[in-house]
Amino acid sequence: MSRTRAGVLDDLELYTRIYGQMLLIRGFEDLVQSLFLKGEVYGTTHLYSGQEAVATGVASLLEERDRVAATYRGHGHALALGVDPQALLDEMLGRATGVNGGRAGSMNVTSPADRLIGSFGIVGGSIAAATGAALALSRTTGGVAVAYFGDGAMNQGYVFECINFAQVQKLPLVLVCENNGYGEYTPYRSVTAGEIRARAEVMEVPAETIDGMSVWTVREAAARAIAHARGGDGPAFLEALTYRFVGHSRSDPGAYRPDGELDEWRSRDPIVVLRTQLEEEGADTAALASLERDVDDRLEEMRARGLAAPFPSTLDASEFA
Repeated sequence: MSRTRAGVLDDLELYTRIYGQMLLIRGFEDLVQSLFLKGEVYGTTHLYSGQEAVATGVASLLEERDRVAATYRGHGHALALGVDPQALLDEMLGRATGVNGGRAGSMNVTSPADRLIGSFGIVGGSIAAATGAALALSRTTGGVAVAYFGDGAMNQGYVFECINFAQVQKLPLVLVCENNGYGEYTPYRSVTAGEIRARAEVMEVPAETIDGMSVWTVREAAARAIAHARGGDGPAFLEALTYRFVGHSRSDPGAYRPDGELDEWRSRDPIVVLRTQLEEEGADTAALASLERDVDDRLEEMRARGLAAPFPSTLDASEFA
């Protein structure tokens, strides 16, 4: 892939679209949080704010024949794949017009039509699901399966079983560890021995540790990993170093984080970094500003429509007798 002197891949149209996706994800999460605080969102929520470069970078390289398994922090994964934002918001609000009829909530969103085979509340559950999908894909379409998971998943035993099976069978599996530094409230270094990518390397799975706050870095690494998996050479592993700008879930203020840590990571906000790079590469700043306004307007429309949407009908137990 060619580069410009400043370092961004020289496709401003592509990266402007990705910038719009990242804005939508961030704004969507802010909207979900505001609605949750008003009692409109039921159940728990785990927001993706700060990690947008990973989902958008990987998804921009996927094909229709590919499949994705997301985490319980999966709103960003879903939106990057093209899940309808209104239907996703309606799902958060428990409305019948939601992508899963208002019955999945935040952690269990599934949209096969958009290649999303599920979002998984079980830590590392996405890896097992994606391994199964990769097995099926290897016998059918030739697509690849992508599993997103956090650093905490790398201490789950069945994760190693899945990686081992995928490597032995040479399955088209791309493993994307979104290492945001914490397993819930615990710094990952406090509970994880050695380097995360070494867990894959010991099974001779090619692995890279990359800057997960840089969407073009994610894209370049993901392109290599996807090509490896699609080429019949087995799984590939990416550890994307990223950071969540919010707490673990709805009730977490993040007070366990050291002073200054959040500010340091916010200085590398992937949205701001990409916008700055686009401007340096000659993107039309007026067009970028217009895109930002359009996203804001769209989110306000979504809020109104979502709150006006109907709730699912009450099930009659006699239907199941």
